[in-house]
Amino acid sequence: MERLGVDFFRRLPECPGVYVMRDACDAILYVGKARNLRKRLGSYRVANPDRMPPRHLRLLRAVVRIELQECPDESSALARESELLRAVRPRFNRAGTWAGPRRFLVWRCVGQQLELAVAETPDASWRRHGPLGRTAFILRAVLARLLWLAVHPRLGVSRLPVGWFQGQLNPEIAIHCGVMIEPVAANLERLLSGQKAGFCEWIRTQLPEDLHPFDKAAVEADLETITDGIALV
Repeated sequence: MERLGVDFFRRLPECPGVYVMRDACDAILYVGKARNLRKRLGSYRVANPDRMPPRHLRLLRAVVRIELQECPDESSALARESELLRAVRPRFNRAGTWAGPRRFLVWRCVGQQLELAVAETPDASWRRHGPLGRTAFILRAVLARLLWLAVHPRLGVSRLPVGWFQGQLNPEIAIHCGVMIEPVAANLERLLSGQKAGFCEWIRTQLPEDLHPFDKAAVEADLETITDGIALV
């Protein structure tokens, strides 16, 4: 990415938008969206090539030009990204290039436990959010980890239910919240109504100050997914 020059990265706007990566023949290689274009594209510039998947390396080596499309907000950027993906179907994009089934994140409180699932046709006994497409599965996995850790802050990532750290969840899962059920449900509602910052701050306040660095990094990665990588509205 250094071939684009220092000035390119220095002039990047700090606003939501869509970026389009092109090769030497002007073909579109990749389309992405960002809440902050400078932050997102800057991450490509400083990425360690020794830790990048081969597919990402091939993409970055082929890029000679990046076009920017600024948007008024993150939701507009997501809509524009989706429009471009379906129209162009860039070869380095995997998700979003084909219209998939409508999927909803669904949840309900049963006694002192929160149940989370993904459904195409939600039952009336569940509350719903969406449709989200495949991101419903990502959102459920992230929320399961964050909410479980908020309820069990001293157990840490290593004590998550089997498979949850890798995103391998059963079709329906339950988080036993005990007396925490009301604040958990309230903050889930808060998040899904668009209050991402408030939800993330609540999660951080639930965790101990001496949280292990590995656990802290895992939590912050999930919070970044919430704030920057997933459309919730």
